[in-house]
Amino acid sequence: MIQALLDELPPAQRLALAYAPRRAQPATLALLALDVRLAAVVRRRGEPVLAQMRLAWWRDMLARKPQDWPKGEVVLGLLQGWRDPAALARLVDGWEALLAESFDRPALDEFVSGRAASFRRLAAELELTSERVETAASWWALADLAANLTDPAERDVVLAAAAALPAPEPLPRDLRPLAILAALGRRSLARGGGPLLSGFGAFLAAMRVGIGGR
Repeated sequence: MIQALLDELPPAQRLALAYAPRRAQPATLALLALDVRLAAVVRRRGEPVLAQMRLAWWRDMLARKPQDWPKGEVVLGLLQGWRDPAALARLVDGWEALLAESFDRPALDEFVSGRAASFRRLAAELELTSERVETAASWWALADLAANLTDPAERDVVLAAAAALPAPEPLPRDLRPLAILAALGRRSLARGGGPLLSGFGAFLAAMRVGIGGR
């Protein structure tokens, strides 16, 4: 079951996760896998009402006590060990913002804020301070979104938001996957918002951060 979740992760997330210390791997995989599930709901946005219903299901599950979760949902199974999985509702809210009729800066800010909040929660679950997490998560959130947008005007909104971001700062080793995603995101956005793992240079950048932290 865990292998199935790993196979669902996009290449950049899978590579970043490989550099997580053993103790941080389960919680990091749980967060990344949840994010992938929510992304899949939003990308099938042909029927927004159904997408909102699916997101509402995740929000409802996260609000319940883990013992009340349905059996057999692998992502929820990984989240069983979290002290406060309900905090991940912010991630659901962030993805739901992208279902708005028009893509604008407020929707983008809500999306980025939701992803950043989820990594702050991950840091708390790992008993780490989260003061540097938001900038790193914002770089990744913007780059990952830009890489999946087909509308040039929407991509320009993302690139304008990225231009105002400060450089990411080093993170604790347990958050090494986020540091890698932030570095890949910054590199991607500097090149106009293409795939995070575009070219051999992206793999070198990931290895550099994965091994040295910056």
